[in-house]
Amino acid sequence: MSSNLDPAVAARLKRSPDGLLPAIAQQYDTGEVLMLGWMDDEALHRTLTTGRCTYWSRSRQEYWVKGDTSGHVQHVKAVALDCDADTILVKVDQIGAACHTGTRTCFDTDVLLAAE
Repeated sequence: MSSNLDPAVAARLKRSPDGLLPAIAQQYDTGEVLMLGWMDDEALHRTLTTGRCTYWSRSRQEYWVKGDTSGHVQHVKAVALDCDADTILVKVDQIGAACHTGTRTCFDTDVLLAAE
């Protein structure tokens, strides 16, 4: 699939066999981890250039922009690669729920070990 992603950035990415990278969305001012989505080169390009998080849906095999359907928009504040260039961190200003279940974060309903 062709992409408009800067070739210098694309050359650094270590993708899964299906061409994807996990993308962690984090609330920029509190550090709260909101959700994990998947990006390919084009989704990353769109995220970097539009100021809105674009993900690749593995089940629907299509791009989706967070909030276009739900209104729960992610405004991009910063984007970084981890040290191995195989995971993307997107710091966002989350409007409304991040999780498709309607909760603020995808990581608050099935806690396996809680901090004391």
